[in-house]
Amino acid sequence: MVDITEKDFLLVVDMQNDFINGSLAVPGAASIIPVINTYLEKIQRRAFSKDMHPKNHSSFKAQGGQWPQHCVVGTQGSELHKSLDIDPKAVMVVRKGTEADRDAYSAFDGTGLDMVLPSMLSGVKRIFVCGLATDYCVKATVLDAIKLGIKVYVLKDAIKAVNVKPGDGDKAIKEMEDAGAIFITLADVK
Repeated sequence: MVDITEKDFLLVVDMQNDFINGSLAVPGAASIIPVINTYLEKIQRRAFSKDMHPKNHSSFKAQGGQWPQHCVVGTQGSELHKSLDIDPKAVMVVRKGTEADRDAYSAFDGTGLDMVLPSMLSGVKRIFVCGLATDYCVKATVLDAIKLGIKVYVLKDAIKAVNVKPGDGDKAIKEMEDAGAIFITLADVK
């Protein structure tokens, strides 16, 4: 059992419209929203990462990348999904992938979160990570947090994988576990 305290921190990765029911929808993504909402009730300190791409982002197929256009700044697809139990005007958001010529999967990649987190989270020794997609942004975020010396819990019932290649999600989980991430579910949280 994991006792949640006021010193814990929840990082919700990329729960945006385009990843849930838009141009780059992750299979089953909508099904984890109620679970994330339950974690949001339990963990009061939190941030949300968002892909915030310019129209000509290098990851888009039109620019030679592997993904369809998604999460373009100023579009409905870039917004956090309305079913999340949050006030979008009163939430900490970390924007990533903002440079046209490079991708950024991790919530720590070029966002300044690694610098803000220690001062913002005085006394926090662990973060809980959930969201989309297990095999890309969740994995990159978790691995970066571990490199920063943060104890990371991945909320296994609140993540989903793209699985571009079958089994990518399972490989990502193994990679995160091998790096030291601890996988739990709501049943493990008090």
